[in-house]
Amino acid sequence: MNHQPRIAFISEHGSPLASLGGADSGGQNVYVGQLAKSLAARGYQIHVFTRWENATLPLVVKWCPGVSVIHVKAGPQMVIPKEELLPCIAEFTQSIFDFICTQKLEYELIHAHYFMSAMAAVQLKNLLNIPFIVVTFHSLGHVKRLHHGTDIRFLEERLQIEKDVVKQADYIVAECPQEREDLMNYYNAPSSKIVIIPGGFNPDEIYPIEKAVARKMLNINTNRHILLLLGRMVPQKGIDNVIHALSRLKIKDSQSVYLIVVGGESDNGNPTVCAETRRLQQLARENGLETSISFVGRKNREQLKFYYSAADIFITTPWYEQFGITVLEAMACRTAVIGANVGGIKYTIVDGETGALVAPKDPNALASKITELIDNTQLREYMGNNGLKRVNGYFTWNHIAEQ
Repeated sequence: MNHQPRIAFISEHGSPLASLGGADSGGQNVYVGQLAKSLAARGYQIHVFTRWENATLPLVVKWCPGVSVIHVKAGPQMVIPKEELLPCIAEFTQSIFDFICTQKLEYELIHAHYFMSAMAAVQLKNLLNIPFIVVTFHSLGHVKRLHHGTDIRFLEERLQIEKDVVKQADYIVAECPQEREDLMNYYNAPSSKIVIIPGGFNPDEIYPIEKAVARKMLNINTNRHILLLLGRMVPQKGIDNVIHALSRLKIKDSQSVYLIVVGGESDNGNPTVCAETRRLQQLARENGLETSISFVGRKNREQLKFYYSAADIFITTPWYEQFGITVLEAMACRTAVIGANVGGIKYTIVDGETGALVAPKDPNALASKITELIDNTQLREYMGNNGLKRVNGYFTWNHIAEQ
């Protein structure tokens, strides 16, 4: 008889099987997948319930030892932006319930990811008498409203759902101290319910590669300083801020840098399938930077360590970021990082030691910091070495799973 304790992960749009870099596939997918793997390595059996949007995938995918991804019906089998998924959550919840009952499964706890998954988890706990609900929100409606305005689909419904979930969850995982403050200030979450457990990285997957080797692997033939952006191609990631910063560099500096942007809806940066790529390419042309920026599309996880290692500086300046796993991954490759002084980024980067923090939406400040690091190889190496020590000491997925 199998006595492995079983945990249900519910992640309606964040499947670990998804290709990363699109509008709705990024850090949450990595978080769910890597945490599931790390818990499975500790003897847990993990079932990841996610929406069945790809009809070519089977009902159950045995993703790795101890981790199964279970696809459940919720609306049409097609990609639907997560902002439009709320009307599908009743069917999503019912489909999970039906699968669990049919298979006669029992779970020690449910770990829900994102507010809609948490909504489903609350109902499933009551229906199935599952002992505990743990919730990781990954983003909060009140915080999004502060930074993005009120043009958010189902905003009022989301705020009410999050308020209800905070009351009914047994534990809430905050990914950084700022999120803990936000939960307490905006949702009156009791501090006793909140535990800070950040995202992480896998040192067997992401690790330093010698820069010349990494550039050769990627066919990067240039003596220019390489700047790297990597993540979802959506406006709130602030990629336009970086383009504006490059346009403000002095001529000698602007001619000595080359920006690589990884992410999008295709494997080659095709702008016809990604509106944000089109917008950013047009912005680059307007600023005379079309020969200094390359949009290379999304890349598989096996390639990322080469991109991080090939870069002289990794940059991420979103309007807001709940955590920001890409910062950890860049630091894990001994690359100096510049990040926006927001959310989880200001938690992972120790300013001046493991990287540099700048105000979001401030291209002048970013341009100044890029120039400082370009001109100071010793400082870049100092930050890179310190960053590598920090992430290996505090942010490996094994360390996170133990918490």
